[in-house]
Amino acid sequence: MPNEPIGPRLRALRQASGRTVASVAADAGLSVPYIANLENGRGNPTTNALSRLAAALGTELSIEFGSASPAATGPVPQSVVKLSRSRRFQETVAALAGSGEEQQEVAARLISACVLLTEALGREASEHDWWRLLDALTLMAEHPAH
Repeated sequence: MPNEPIGPRLRALRQASGRTVASVAADAGLSVPYIANLENGRGNPTTNALSRLAAALGTELSIEFGSASPAATGPVPQSVVKLSRSRRFQETVAALAGSGEEQQEVAARLISACVLLTEALGREASEHDWWRLLDALTLMAEHPAH
């Protein structure tokens, strides 16, 4: 997906893991300004740098050629950032992850979904709206329909 900005995705992964730019930079062996620039849509990272960032964030780098899937393209709204840092968000991620799936990957997908929902609504959701969504997702994870 050549024109998809990597910065919002990188920031979402970092925030979902509760990490600072400095801690990710240290683990990846990259500079803080370099990562900050990438998150802000500046720079052209190499696959080596992206691979090191993925390892530092506990995920894998995946490069695909093919049809594009819907993805969040804008910056992560402040309400989603706040949500991603909440205990309730982490509990929902744990419920959704179940066994065998990395919680960081689930958190990143959930943040991307929240960004898409914000774009679809045309506004940021309130804290209570996000909580209702998390409650619904937890209910679905714990009691799947048959």
